[in-house]
Amino acid sequence: MSKNSKVLNLKDKINDNEMDLSLCNLSEVPVRELASFTKATVLDLSCNNIASLPPEFCNLTHLVKVDLSKNQLTCLPDDLGNLTSLQHLDLYNNKLTLLPVSFSQLRNLRWLDLKDNPLEPNLAKAAGDCLDEKQCKQCASRVLQHMRVIQEDADRAREKRLLREKEIEKKKEAKQREREAREKEARKREKAEEKEKRRKEYNAQMEALAAREQQKKKSEEKKKKKAQAAAGKKVPVESPLKPRRSFLRLVFRLLLLLLLGLAGVAAVCHLTDMKKEAMCVPVTVAVDNGLLWAGEQQDALRRLVQSLSAALRDFLESSQASKN
Repeated sequence: MSKNSKVLNLKDKINDNEMDLSLCNLSEVPVRELASFTKATVLDLSCNNIASLPPEFCNLTHLVKVDLSKNQLTCLPDDLGNLTSLQHLDLYNNKLTLLPVSFSQLRNLRWLDLKDNPLEPNLAKAAGDCLDEKQCKQCASRVLQHMRVIQEDADRAREKRLLREKEIEKKKEAKQREREAREKEARKREKAEEKEKRRKEYNAQMEALAAREQQKKKSEEKKKKKAQAAAGKKVPVESPLKPRRSFLRLVFRLLLLLLLGLAGVAAVCHLTDMKKEAMCVPVTVAVDNGLLWAGEQQDALRRLVQSLSAALRDFLESSQASKN
């Protein structure tokens, strides 16, 4: 509730469908209280000190006639066009220079007085003098037409602004898409370069590994060839002699064992008391005959010993070589 309504009893100000608040020294319009009196379609606020109308005043859509003459109004609410039922509007003797663009929406307005306002030239020309009823009606018609032109210009300007903003937005979006496309292409190129780098590194590793394997294989083949060459040199020398030497060793060992056995038996029979035994008599005779023969065949025996020594030396050398 406004401070003016505290000293006003609006019920005392209403008569049928008219709410008379003129000459009440009001500086504000009691919009909230007026909203409850929807049957009061005529509102007289003349001869007060009202400098502006609150935006909520535009919600009083039941108003048909409004008198705001002889106040201090410098402007009207932007949504004044919401008062679509308004037919009569008196704005005489205020401080108005312009009207809101929505004024063109007061399609039922039939009477308008804008005298004694510092209107801008084009609006003052459209308003005219308003000296009588006819001129006030013409004023309403001409001002509505003038405001419709302004409304159309404002709509076109708004459409141009919206189109310009839309074009700007489209350009921004296009630039954004181009930037995203470039970034995407750059990321794709980086991934491809990284993949190519990894592929080259992998190929280099594989080539190095293959080279090491090839080198290792060549080294093994070289060692194998050397081993085969070394083995090939030994085989022709040892292979034909090995069977013969093995056989000779066996025969020599048998003869040596036989001689050692005979020598042992002869020594036992000749040097002990068993030489008189029956089994030693032939051995003793054979030993005596052998010694006698050996004395006679000294030269031949020397040659035999030399041959046996040579054979024994060859045998020992061949045994040492086979061990190595």
